[in-house]
Amino acid sequence: MTASPDILGAGRRQMAALSIFLVVQTLGTVFFVGDVIGDLREDPYSVHFIFEAVVTAALVLGVLFGSFALRRTIELLRAQDQALQVARGALSDVIDRQFQDWALTPAERDVGFLALKGLDVAEIAELRGAAQGTVRAQLTRIYSKAGVSGRAQFAAFFVEDLLGAAVPDAAA
Repeated sequence: MTASPDILGAGRRQMAALSIFLVVQTLGTVFFVGDVIGDLREDPYSVHFIFEAVVTAALVLGVLFGSFALRRTIELLRAQDQALQVARGALSDVIDRQFQDWALTPAERDVGFLALKGLDVAEIAELRGAAQGTVRAQLTRIYSKAGVSGRAQFAAFFVEDLLGAAVPDAAA
């Protein structure tokens, strides 16, 4: 099971955008701080100086808030990556326990895992060095032991636990 590239990619794009924005904002802040210091020596009571001082203060606050947001985004991405790793391991454990409950043979377990990963009969046969007919027969036994009619129901058996809620009854 892999995470959606959209989900992880969006977080990484957000982090990259925040980083670039923060670098540009920091450069602007450094420029304005230098300019304000230079203007302070000339005329600290001019409208120009006061305006630049306010803008500089806003930029400094923006850099601080941007740094905080970037740090939180990085922490969130790390937490999501860690949760994903835990979920991957937990799902693998759930699948393994269910395969044990169904009393699948070691060969059926291998075929079952490969089927859940989305490989077709030809790919499974090639990986296992078996005939396609053998793989089809193993899949038929797996589906029978699982009490499902095919690959879609077999995969749905495990996905349903991830989604948390049962499908509502149409009669209800």
